[in-house]
Amino acid sequence: MTDADLPAVMAIERATFPLDAWSEGMMRGELADQPRTRHYVVALRDDGEIVGYAGLAAAGDQADVQTIAVLQDHQSRGIGGAMLTELLGEARRRGAREIFLEVRADNPRAKAVYERFGFEEIGLRRRYYDDGTDAVMMRRKLDG
Repeated sequence: MTDADLPAVMAIERATFPLDAWSEGMMRGELADQPRTRHYVVALRDDGEIVGYAGLAAAGDQADVQTIAVLQDHQSRGIGGAMLTELLGEARRRGAREIFLEVRADNPRAKAVYERFGFEEIGLRRRYYDDGTDAVMMRRKLDG
């Protein structure tokens, strides 16, 4: 992902996370840390339209899935899984031994995807999101 991708990415961000969307400034801050501690990717349709994005933070032997989103009419096509696979690979390349994420407690579909990828629930952050929804904390250990 580059700064040039931000208009499309921010439209997806606002559509996917209407109650707690990141600001463009927050996203620019994430991109400014590439490649030092961040790795952001976009998913493109054949015509070049951005239909999803995902981001990773990595430092030392730990990594975090910062965000992942796919346009609603492109979901259930493996796009999110492909981006998550890329983030897992990048975490391994950077030497991470485990990877963490938070998912909204009211999003069982996303939680199920993460579980299919080997993530396990490790805790709960009460009222984590702006609307008071809890966040389920998840972790996956990474093989060498």
